[in-house]
Amino acid sequence: MTRFAPVYRALGMIIMLFGLTLLAPLGFSHWINDGAQSVYDEVFLLTVLSGTFLWYRYRNQKRDLNIRDGFLLVVLVWIILPIFGALPFMMHLGMSHTDAYFEAMSGLTATGATVMSGLAEMPMSINLWRHQMMWLGGMGLIVLAVAILPMLGIGGRQMFKAETPGPMKDTKMTPRIAETAKGLWQVYIAITIACILAYQWAGMSWFDAVCHAFSTVSLGGFSTHDESFGYFNSPLLEGICIAFMLFSGINYGTHFLALRGRSLRSYVRDPEAIWFFGVLGISVLIIGIYIWKYGAFVEMEEALRHGFFNIISVATTTGYSSTDYAQWPVFAGLWMLFLASFATSAGSTGGGIKMMRALLLYKQVYRELIRAMHPNAVYNVRIGGQVAPQSVLFAVMAFAFMYMVSIASLTLVLAFTGLDIISAFTAVDACVNNTGPGLGVVGPSTTYAVLEDFQTWVCIFAMLLGRLEIFTLLVVLTPAFWRK
Repeated sequence: MTRFAPVYRALGMIIMLFGLTLLAPLGFSHWINDGAQSVYDEVFLLTVLSGTFLWYRYRNQKRDLNIRDGFLLVVLVWIILPIFGALPFMMHLGMSHTDAYFEAMSGLTATGATVMSGLAEMPMSINLWRHQMMWLGGMGLIVLAVAILPMLGIGGRQMFKAETPGPMKDTKMTPRIAETAKGLWQVYIAITIACILAYQWAGMSWFDAVCHAFSTVSLGGFSTHDESFGYFNSPLLEGICIAFMLFSGINYGTHFLALRGRSLRSYVRDPEAIWFFGVLGISVLIIGIYIWKYGAFVEMEEALRHGFFNIISVATTTGYSSTDYAQWPVFAGLWMLFLASFATSAGSTGGGIKMMRALLLYKQVYRELIRAMHPNAVYNVRIGGQVAPQSVLFAVMAFAFMYMVSIASLTLVLAFTGLDIISAFTAVDACVNNTGPGLGVVGPSTTYAVLEDFQTWVCIFAMLLGRLEIFTLLVVLTPAFWRK
């Protein structure tokens, strides 16, 4: 459709940029000679040439993008890039297109669900590519593109608004959107480098440190070992991981403002931060004591150690595991997945509905209770000392409704295919919240390879739905979107 020609032009540029990111695993593969060199050569050329062709075809369509264009571009990016990202898995590992696309989608959406096993034995460049996609997807390739494409004549504000969650949609942290995107990426890169150095100092190899830093800071949860973080069995490494997961669970806009202002006041003023740490702290204490009391661990110290790590990991939607928490009492696993649905802050790399929306929903419910007892009372919902507009409250309630409908509907679809209800519900919940492992047959000690192809595509849709925060995808799927 020619009216979307500027979208296709921008999409071509983004595909070319994505192709350039293949230079890292390509160069690494040639350096260590792991046998995957020719595959990366072919995939690199195919990706760059595809993007170049699409850009060249619509190169003269230079009008700025409107809001509708922004929605379409974001959806197309997150659907098409995993196709190119999946090619190394298909061409070198011989994976089916369904499993390869699932793995690539899981990486780019920073979900962390995997269908792969024998991770330590596969070519190192394949593992690097998996983790690199996760790192790029954590902050969002769109944000990166917004920092670069304005120089090429592409308006970035609509893409940024459609891609970023929470308050960042309507608040400009700098006068120019490209400066904001660059600032966020600078913080993201700085945290990643710090995480790499910390992991290496604590005993990881450089390769493991880079890969795990990519998946920690992106809150994705991919690992280079089938045992996930349990492979290292190191309290020190687990402590470092917890610190960086918590840091990445906070709004990156807050990090950006704190760095720009050279002050910690931004963290104090962040209305989500106190709830984020409070809810997680109480959960760690309760679940740690709970699993110890019910015999999951003999020693209280071990229960608190593994409870702390796994609760923070799942709640921040990272998805690492230091032990098979599916063997704990079922309440513990379900509570962890419940936390994943809302614990992380808006503007973080985490999934779920975000703490900001959860707070607004809680305050709105409380207001209705007050109004039921005192019909004439005036009670405003406030966040961070500011009154939340009615339009925001209505939008949050609509989002929460669609969030619950999406999880319930997709759970019923998986249950219809014969999957047991615990596995069906937790698989959908983990994918929509971009958490990764669920319970049952998709627990932390297994992979999603046990699912049939149709079930796998349901989970792929759930990951995409969650990464785009539901409405971005649903808007494009409505008939009204395509009317002139």
